Amino acid sequence: MLVCNSSVWRRTGVDLQEYVYNDLFFYNIPRNQWLLLKAPGGPPPRCGHQAVALSANKGQLWVFGGEYSSPSQSQFYHYRDLWVYHFADKKWEKITTAGGPSARSGHRMVCVKKQLLVFGGFHDNLRNYKYFNDLYAFDLANYKWKRLEPKGTPPCPRSGCLMVALQDGRVLIHGGYSKTKLNKDSDQGTIHMDMFLLTPEKNDETGTKWKWVSVKHAGVGVSARCGMSVAVAPGNRAYTFGGVFDVEQEEDLAGEFFNELHHLDLDKIMWRNVALSGKREPGKSKKRRRKDDEGNVVGDGSGDEGGSDQNITDMDVTTEDLVADDELTVAPSTTILSDDGVFKVTQGPTPQPSSSQEVGSEAAKSQLLFAPSPRMNCGLVIKDGVLYLYGGLIEDGDKQLTLSDFYSLNLHKLDEWKTIIPNDLASHEWLESDSSSGDDGSENSETDTDSDEEGDAEDEDTVDDNHTCEEKKIEESPMETE
Repeated sequence: MLVCNSSVWRRTGVDLQEYVYNDLFFYNIPRNQWLLLKAPGGPPPRCGHQAVALSANKGQLWVFGGEYSSPSQSQFYHYRDLWVYHFADKKWEKITTAGGPSARSGHRMVCVKKQLLVFGGFHDNLRNYKYFNDLYAFDLANYKWKRLEPKGTPPCPRSGCLMVALQDGRVLIHGGYSKTKLNKDSDQGTIHMDMFLLTPEKNDETGTKWKWVSVKHAGVGVSARCGMSVAVAPGNRAYTFGGVFDVEQEEDLAGEFFNELHHLDLDKIMWRNVALSGKREPGKSKKRRRKDDEGNVVGDGSGDEGGSDQNITDMDVTTEDLVADDELTVAPSTTILSDDGVFKVTQGPTPQPSSSQEVGSEAAKSQLLFAPSPRMNCGLVIKDGVLYLYGGLIEDGDKQLTLSDFYSLNLHKLDEWKTIIPNDLASHEWLESDSSSGDDGSENSETDTDSDEEGDAEDEDTVDDNHTCEEKKIEESPMETE
């Protein structure tokens, strides 16, 4: 697992300050250890970018776009640069080629058939803003950008959506956020809950001819949100966590944050809740993981430790298993949602209620188990059948807090979240300086400006001290520098 670049919000005096980094961290799973990699000549500090890791050429990390804000937020701009980190050589390379996407952040990027696809995002220069729904492809063989013009009706402009590359070469787009200007002084935000499939045209060998297809998603109802994170598992399935629903209150936004874990079947385009079982009691017989009356994935705590990602597919209960076990009655018919002659999208069978009280009690029990706190934009990745969740962002009134906690969940067992680095927000103190009661006017403004550099220096020391304390406090997750 790796973390590339980030931002942290702090309050200095009366001003909310943001610190943007360009650190590159690796997490060594067997050693349970973070590694801070020093590689000069890399991308400048940013956040809101996208990064894709590939196994090609002994390992690569591709980074595109993002945004930068100075601590006092007096400087703010977006990037349109493309970088690649070569794992074997341990060095960054900036890719200079014309024809790429405009400067933006909040976009999404995936790899499909030896090309990077970039979709959506937004640009904000503090005077005007624009949301995008354009689509670009970067050819990993000849290092050239090309703007794609798929047939069909595209998703409307948005940022912060889910973008998932499917095993058959299609790409799924879901949700996101956009804002439109109502008049000179007011805007209206929209959280999108629609879903699209970007489908390659039949017999196209160039990788440049695609078609947008709007699809319906079935299963449990996932409430409106954006900033939801996704991790793809073998077997054409994905797991999502968190997100936020923004409620506009006059000129401010109040966000409702979530910490739900969902399972998305990418074959049937069907959502399911994930219910944890807790630790299995000693001597209790093992049972296969199953789905409850509403089709939700319910753990039984009996999965083996470790194993490959493919075992997740083997252990997931299929529709046939459910019928054979007589735990769920399934309507035999399916509904065709889209058929373009190349791919056929079907909505899976609709689960019918049964009288399984045991499964219901397990689902109720899962509500009492520990889960990472609500957040948006956390890091989410699956390795060897284990889901790892790192950090994210939350809001508390006018304060935006960046998280650094770290958890794992065994997807074979679905028993309980394990804490690698705990959430330590409760130990933090949000300080207000005496300058908050000072006089307004130019004199105070000059003082604020003069204190920016001093505040930067103080906070740099604070960051180092916090890291040192964290290393001492969390002995199970040491930090090294390479």
